[in-house]
Amino acid sequence: MADAQNPDDSPKIIIDSDWKTEASEEKAKLAEETQDAGHGEPIPDPVLLELVNMVAIQASIGLGGYKSPTGETLAPDMAMAKHYIDLIELLKNKTAGNTTEEETKMLDGVLHELHMQYVHAVSGAAPK
Repeated sequence: MADAQNPDDSPKIIIDSDWKTEASEEKAKLAEETQDAGHGEPIPDPVLLELVNMVAIQASIGLGGYKSPTGETLAPDMAMAKHYIDLIELLKNKTAGNTTEEETKMLDGVLHELHMQYVHAVSGAAPK
C-alpha cells in the first residue's frame, strides 16, 4: 500500500517548452476572431465633418419633422435646435485658424442652412 505522504504518488506537472509560443498563438487567434466578429472593417480616423454632422442632426431633429422609433412625428423644439446650432457656431469659433479651407466652407454652409431652417421654423414658414 502506498503511503499518502509519499511525494512520488503526487501528480506531476510537465511544462512543455513551447507553451509560450502556443499561448501567444492562441491569443493572436482570439484577437483576430474578436475583430472579425465586430464590424469587419477598421474604424476610420475621426474627422471634423463627422462631429459637425452629428451635432447638425441633433439641430435638425429640434427643428421638427422627424419621426420617433414608434412612428410619431416629433414636435419641434426650438430651444434644442438653437442649442445645437450654437454648438456648431462655438466649434467654428474655437477651431478658427486650425481648419482647412474645405472644413471652413463646410462649417459655414452647415451653419447657414441651419440658421435659415431655424428662421423659417420660428416664423412659421414651411422649410424648403
